[in-house]
Amino acid sequence: MLTEIFRDVFDSMSLEISTDTGIDDIEDWDSVAQVNLVLAIESTFGIRFSLDQATGINSVGGFISAIEELK
Repeated sequence: MLTEIFRDVFDSMSLEISTDTGIDDIEDWDSVAQVNLVLAIESTFGIRFSLDQATGINSVGGFISAIEELK
């Protein structure tokens, strides 16, 4: 599910991610992409990130951990 979200946000159907994939691994992962990731993940999983989570998560693993906390 997260792979699909990342592929959609970064408009790359060939994008491969792992829990270790971080902000430095995806060239286009900037503040706008972060907002788009947060919104897409919140919508998909029916959750709401805190402001600290939304701005502080900088890896796929971070998103996974936050999702698990909020579910």
